[in-house]
Amino acid sequence: MNIAEIIPQDDYLLYIKAEDGQVGLFDIKPYLDSDVFAPLKDRGEFERIYNGKYFIEWDCGADISADTIQARWKNLGLPFVR
Repeated sequence: MNIAEIIPQDDYLLYIKAEDGQVGLFDIKPYLDSDVFAPLKDRGEFERIYNGKYFIEWDCGADISADTIQARWKNLGLPFVR
């Protein structure tokens, strides 16, 4: 999966759109207790996200691969287009 867009949502969710048009939600909460992801508890830090296409990364050094996202996201399918 190649990541086209990431939009931080409430409750530590990421809305992610893949280049193939699939969209989904990825929950960061299960990662927040680890040392690397703990800084993301700060909403400002959580929103400073970088799209590396094959991974996402934050300023604090935390990152998640597109493969992990695809394996664990709530796939919402293709968005409705008129």
